Amino acid sequence: MALWGALPRFRGECAERTFLFRIAHNRCITHLAKRRPTVSLDDIEFEPEDPCTHSEAQLADEQQRDRLLRGIQQLPLIYREVVVLMLEGMDYGEIADVVGVSATNVGVRLNRAKQQLKQLLEDLP
Repeated sequence: MALWGALPRFRGECAERTFLFRIAHNRCITHLAKRRPTVSLDDIEFEPEDPCTHSEAQLADEQQRDRLLRGIQQLPLIYREVVVLMLEGMDYGEIADVVGVSATNVGVRLNRAKQQLKQLLEDLP
C-alpha cells in the first residue's frame, strides 16, 4: 500500500528497484519505532524436528545459517541494514540510495559490520 501511495512521487531520479527498497526501508524504520515488545521466539516452546530426517551436511548447514542469522540480528541497526541489503544483491550505490548515505559510507559500514559479525560469531555457541 505504501508503494502505491508513493508512486505518484516517483521522479525517475533513481531505479525503480531503489525506489521500492527506499520505501520498504522507511516502512521498516517506522515499524521498529512503533513496535511493542513481543514474545521472543526463544520463549516459545515448540516440537523440534526429528534430526534423523536430515543428513549431517544439511544439519551442519542449518546450524551455520542459524548462527549467522543470530549474529546479524545482534548487529546495530546501521550495520544490520547494509548487510541485509547486500545479501539481497544490491551494490554499494543502490544501498547508498536506500539508506541515504554515500557509497563510501556504505563500504565503511559493511567493513565494520563484518568485523563485529566476526567477533559475534566467535562468541556464539
